[in-house]
Amino acid sequence: MPTNPVLEGLPSYFTQSLTDALEREVLIDLSVGDPHEPTPEPIRRALIDALTPESSYPSAAGTAELREAIAGWMARRHGVEVDPDRNVLASAGSKEAIFHLPLAVIDAAGPRRGVLWGTPGYPVYDRGTRFAGGVSDPVLLRAEEGWRLDLAALEPDRLQRSAIAWVNHPHNPTGATTDRTHLHRQVELAREHGLLLASDECYQEVWFDEPAPSALEVCDGDLTGVLAVVSLSKRSGMTGYRSGAMIGDPDLIARLRRLRTTTGTASPSFVQAAATAAWRDQDHVTDRRAIFAEKRRVVLDFLEQQGIEVSGSQATFYVWLRAPGGDDVAYADALQHAGLLVTPGRSFGEGGEGWLRLALVPTLEECHLAVQRWAAAIADGRVPT
Repeated sequence: MPTNPVLEGLPSYFTQSLTDALEREVLIDLSVGDPHEPTPEPIRRALIDALTPESSYPSAAGTAELREAIAGWMARRHGVEVDPDRNVLASAGSKEAIFHLPLAVIDAAGPRRGVLWGTPGYPVYDRGTRFAGGVSDPVLLRAEEGWRLDLAALEPDRLQRSAIAWVNHPHNPTGATTDRTHLHRQVELAREHGLLLASDECYQEVWFDEPAPSALEVCDGDLTGVLAVVSLSKRSGMTGYRSGAMIGDPDLIARLRRLRTTTGTASPSFVQAAATAAWRDQDHVTDRRAIFAEKRRVVLDFLEQQGIEVSGSQATFYVWLRAPGGDDVAYADALQHAGLLVTPGRSFGEGGEGWLRLALVPTLEECHLAVQRWAAAIADGRVPT
């Protein structure tokens, strides 16, 4: 049987090996970004109330109520007024939106097939590009540069070969943040070179010192050539609901609408009802952020006591640390034998070697237990320092 060579050439997704480890052993899971905090009750109630005796096809674009709720959130949270019909499109989470975006942008037979993205980074930028017939063009990110992708540092011909540039702040896996000045410069450069600036803002609501900005804030009211991808997964504890949105350039939104009616990708109507409730409420987001802050403090205090270097980690519920001894895989293996599951940095591509990502997804009590296990393993020599 014929096989798509892109699929054959992909390595296993990094979460699979972590899932396999959890099935074999009883571990405290600090690996996959799926927090244990429950989805708020009003959101769950909205889903239940929306279940009807008859089942109908859901809206591929998102119901009018959902798109209005997303637009309302964008205005309240970021001070950006968007048209629910022209600038907003619902998605089944941010992952599928990121994966499918190149299908609406890249001409696989054209001269501009490149997609720029920062590495270490989210693997789906690369995978979506390949399946769309594009050329994945990762840009090495560095700790000394704040783990930021800066289009100004790239050669002009590299920009001219590209169709999309992805920025991601707060950044997965490092938790690094950016500011409005940096984002504004990326928007200017992308427009200057005819690129789509795509901003992955999945972790935008998990901030601690100051609110994370959106790329749409720095567009001076003109969203041409800019798209923000947002999600309820982290913001509202809805990873299993698969609900997010794309907001930005009206011509691109129209193109993506056509694509999505072809692929049939849409969250069920009852999920869209729950999402509408989630976008309309901010209080539960504040409560969740306070919980993440408590867990973060437990882990950061421990790492400081042990003299382990932390980089980035200003936002998200991730902590990015340099692996003692320099080998991220070896250190992750040692922690697994101590009862802790973490992700080696190289799972996120070039530039992640020698680093580890901790996901603060267990409960606060489990985070306390995790650092106790870690400290004991250091004390008896099972884990190096």
